[in-house]
Order: sequence, then structure tokens, then C-alpha cells
Amino acid sequence: MKRGFLAGITVSGALLLGKSLSSKPDSREFYVLTGAVATTWLAGASAAGPVHRGDRAVLAPAMTGAGAFAVFYAGALVARRIPPLRRAIAGVLDYAHRGSTPSVVVTTLANGAAEEVFFRGAVYSAAGAHPVRTSTAIYVLTTAATRNPALVLASAVMGTLFGVQRRRSGGVQAPLVTHVVWSALMLTFMPRLFKDP
Repeated sequence: MKRGFLAGITVSGALLLGKSLSSKPDSREFYVLTGAVATTWLAGASAAGPVHRGDRAVLAPAMTGAGAFAVFYAGALVARRIPPLRRAIAGVLDYAHRGSTPSVVVTTLANGAAEEVFFRGAVYSAAGAHPVRTSTAIYVLTTAATRNPALVLASAVMGTLFGVQRRRSGGVQAPLVTHVVWSALMLTFMPRLFKDP
């Protein structure tokens, strides 16, 4: 019963996510849809049952987020020289280039936090024998709705990291802090690498 409910929430969120990243940057539709995505994840997790907070540490998860950003930044220096990857990453960053900075920041961080509550909270708890593997696979399949290979690849790497953090810390706080720090740094520094001359 619970798994069927979560499957329905996942499909609904994925459809909204795909639609949000096919809308125009800085449009009302984009902000409404991304807000709906975050709401879907949070409402779904809340309805599915209690979400465990786990370890209360903040510094170590924040440093993990910074370290993950450093790895992605190094990878981006290479990716921007490969046309298909450059186009995929630039397509996502266009929302940062053309959007209202405060609105994009709020949207990005709210969705990152909501993803952790749902995928490393409700989905992880219902995943059964292999929660890291299962929750990461569902996270990747959901991200595939964006049809952006750069986002799908990032979801596989970061989803695995977040899942391992969830297992080690016993709750969603560690992956949530890491996700928010990583997203904030990506949003702050990555657009500069892919800005048109």
C-alpha cells in the first residue's frame, strides 16, 4: 500500500519536473511548476509517515557538499570542451542566467531539500533490502524526466552519495545539508563557466 502510494507520488513529481524544465526560464510557469514539484515531494513524504532526522551534525555534511562541488567543478572544466555535454549543462544553467537570482536560489534550494525528505526519507524507508541502491535508482529515473543527460548523470552520482549518507547518519539531515550546500555552490559558480562570451 505504502509503496504504491509512493510510486504514484514519484510519477506525479517526475511529470511536473519534466514539464518545469521544458518551460521558459524566468517565466511564471517555471516558478509555479518548480514550486509544485517541491510541494509534491514534501506532501508525499509527510503523508507516507514520519521522516527520520538522524544525526544532527551540520559541519561534516556541509564540507561533503563543498567537496562534491569541487569534483563537479573540475569535471565541468572538461565537460565544457565537449559540445554535447556543454549543451546539456548550459541548458540547465540557462535558468540561472536568465532568471531572477533570488527566485532561482529559493527554487533550487527548496527543491533540493524537498528531494532529500522524499527520496532519502520516505522512499529510502520503504525501499526494502537495498535502500541505497533502490532509492538512487528511483531518483535517477525521476530525473530522467528532464531529458537532460547532465542532470541524470549528476543524480546518479549525488543520489548514491546522499543514500550512503542516509544509511550512515540514520536520517535525512546529513544528505539534506550536503544537497543544499552543493546546490548553492553549483548555482553560484557553475554558470560562469558556461556563460556565452
